[in-house]
Amino acid sequence: MLKLTARQEQILNLIKDAIENTGFPPTRAEIANELGFKSANAAEEHLQALARKGAIEIAAGTSRGIRLLGAHAEPAAPKVPAALMMSLPLIGRVAAGSPILAQENLETSYSVDPAMFASKPDYLLKVRGESMRDAGIMDGDLLAVKKVDSAKNGQIVVARIGSEVTVKRYRKTGSTIELLPENPDFKIIKVDPEADEFALEGLAVGLMRTWH
Repeated sequence: MLKLTARQEQILNLIKDAIENTGFPPTRAEIANELGFKSANAAEEHLQALARKGAIEIAAGTSRGIRLLGAHAEPAAPKVPAALMMSLPLIGRVAAGSPILAQENLETSYSVDPAMFASKPDYLLKVRGESMRDAGIMDGDLLAVKKVDSAKNGQIVVARIGSEVTVKRYRKTGSTIELLPENPDFKIIKVDPEADEFALEGLAVGLMRTWH
């Protein structure tokens, strides 16, 4: 790989930190905002340079389609003994009003290596729809979720509003909670915790994709 400039190293570290902290790479706008660029185009130019130098791979069509390559990528994990694997229940659908881990929602279970995730997940949720497409979360993906009752701004959460369960990016301003999609075709969901029946079901800590 070609030698990186100081600015390119800075952007690469920003990408690594975002993946480590949230499980997902940053958008061009987030990179520009963090480093004081005037526009997302400046971030795009640096990303393209990093791609040419073999540090990252850019997937077309998504704002978070950035993957670390080579020495910067996550090292391949050695084969894990069966005794160290964990079993995660897969939630295929969520029946209205029932707990997310209720028996009627369980589809199957997967045996996975817990080292795949930054935090130990409690279950897998099958993603429905394209509202988080630009975060790299596609319809049919299996989202690894850790049960929590609080979240930080910017984290991707599984939330229940009334009888509906949704996957969105979390933002709280004062007493108002906003659930942000990662697809411009979808609207922001605004929640008033005092008036709306709302609960955090968990925090996204990783993603599994099944290929057919």
